[in-house]
Formats: sequence, C-alpha cells, structure tokens
Amino acid sequence: MGDRSDKRAGLLYGFGAYGLWGILPLYWHLLESTPPAEVLAHRMVWSLPTALLLLVALRRWSWIRPLVRQPRKLGLVVLAAAAISLNWWLFIWAVSVGRVLECSLGYFINPLVSIAFGVLLLRERLRPAQWAAVAIGAVAVAVMSIGYGQVPWLSIALALCFALYGLIKKRLQMDGVDSFTAETAVQFLPALGFLVYLAVMGEGTFVSGGTGHALLLAVSGLVTAVPLIFFGSAAVRLPLSTIGLLQYLAPALMFVLGLFAFHEEMPPERWAGFVLVWIALCLLTWDALRTGHRTRTRLRAAAREAAECGAAARQPSGSSADGPADGSDASGTGSQAASAPCTKP
Repeated sequence: MGDRSDKRAGLLYGFGAYGLWGILPLYWHLLESTPPAEVLAHRMVWSLPTALLLLVALRRWSWIRPLVRQPRKLGLVVLAAAAISLNWWLFIWAVSVGRVLECSLGYFINPLVSIAFGVLLLRERLRPAQWAAVAIGAVAVAVMSIGYGQVPWLSIALALCFALYGLIKKRLQMDGVDSFTAETAVQFLPALGFLVYLAVMGEGTFVSGGTGHALLLAVSGLVTAVPLIFFGSAAVRLPLSTIGLLQYLAPALMFVLGLFAFHEEMPPERWAGFVLVWIALCLLTWDALRTGHRTRTRLRAAAREAAECGAAARQPSGSSADGPADGSDASGTGSQAASAPCTKP
C-alpha cells in the first residue's frame, strides 16, 4: 500500500514538474518587454536565495566543504552552470521573439541528442531500434533544413545545451538541490554585476517597470526552483521508464502553446519534421519499455532461482520422505541433486 501511494505521489510530482516546465513560456512572455539578458540575470540572482532557503529548510550543508576541496568537481559545476545558462538564455530569447514551436522541437529531439552523446563520448552501444530512432531524427532535421532553407539551429542548440548539461550532471553525481545551489552560486556574482551595470547606466527595468514587473522578475527564482524540487521528488519515487515518458509532457505543452496561444506558423515542412521526430520518439519509447520489461523478467527469474537455491541449501539431509531411511545417500546423489539448480549461470 505504501509503495502504491509513493508511486501516486511520484506521478503527481512528475506531472507537476514537467507541466510547469511546459507552461513556462507563458511566464517569460509576460516579461517580453525586458531584454532577455536582463531577465536571465534576474533568474540567476533570485535563484540563489531560493536555493539557500531550501538548504536551510532541509538542513543540508555538509556537502559544501568537500565540494570546495575538489577542484575537478568545482570545474564540472562551472561547466554545468555555463551550459544551463546558455540554455536558459536561448529559451527566454526564443519566447520573446515568438519561436516557442522551435523550443518545443528542441526538447523533443533532446533524448535523441543525449543518445548520440552516449555513443560519441561515453562509447555506449546502441540497440537497433535506438539507431533507427536517431536516424529518423536526423532525417527530420534534414527535412526542415531543406524546407526552410536553413538548419533549425535554435532547436538543435537548445537540445545540445541541455544534453551537455545532463552529461555533466551525470559526471558530477550530486543531489538535485545541492547541484542547483552550487550552480546558482557560480551564476550569482556575474549576474549581479550585470544588473548593477544596467542600473548605473539607467538601462535596468527592475525599478522603472513598476511593482508588478519587479515582482515578476523576483519570482523567477521560485519559478526555476519549484519544478526542480518536484522533479527530484518524482525521480526517487518512479522508475526511469516512467520518468522517460513524462519528459515528453513539457515539449508537448510548449507545442500546444506555440500553436494555439501564440499563433505561430506551422507550414508543411515543419509538420513533416515534427511528425518524423514523434515517430522517432515512439520507437525510442517502445524500445525502452520492451527492454525494461525484459530486464524485470530476468530479475524476477533470478530472484526465484536464488530463493529455490536458498531453500534447497537449508533443507536438512535425509528429510525427504522418498529418501532412504538410513540417510546413506543424503550426502551423495541427493545433495548433488539439491544443489543442481544453483549451478546455473
């Protein structure tokens, strides 16, 4: 019963995380009058106080001193902060210029880029279905490039930044809240310096934009942190296969917003590209679910075999009703037969 309630809570957290990420363009659209660089700087500055409040609430400070003593790990934190900063800026800029559908495409092709990174950088081996999915994704990009007369660079850049961020986080091996705090600490001073510069030059909008505008900018830290917290809560309660399916919710919501809320154009070549990417993702999802099912089946079979071996090992010699009364064969053929199932590889 507890496991079922945990999964239910995990699903709610997962839908909350990806749902909030999916409707985030609506929030950034409210700030379209502010230059994307300033919005990004406010997001970075206000994220650190939010992260520190989380650490106070969770009483988690022990990771800071060991991190400071590891230059290599600190370097990875800086790289992660740089990758996610570029991703944030591209996303905010794209919303401000009415290119939400390209953002949606970028996050749809992100799993395919992550797989390509695994092959090229981590020397991972792909299954045939994964190769087919990556090939279909490449064809989708080619179709849109030919149709538009240019490569969909924004979608590719967003996918590359986020896939690189995920790769660095994999190497970093830090908890979500801890790494979020470390990354925002790296971002804080440069962002604060930029905002001070804008204020001195009279180009900042935090004060001149009015109280409502200032509140929107200040809330950007909370908007950044809440989905991350929800995602962390979902990740510890749900299997990776479920998380993998939920991740498509965010770009799907962005697609709906771009099409119906922001009324962006959807010419035939863009439809063709999206359909091909969706086919690739369906193939990828089917392969992941099938592989996960096979793995669980093998694990259950191994667990049953181990239980049978354990039961056979605990059975006292000569206890079988069919065995000889004097137990003369108990240490011979009988014990060999009992141990036989345990000799399987």
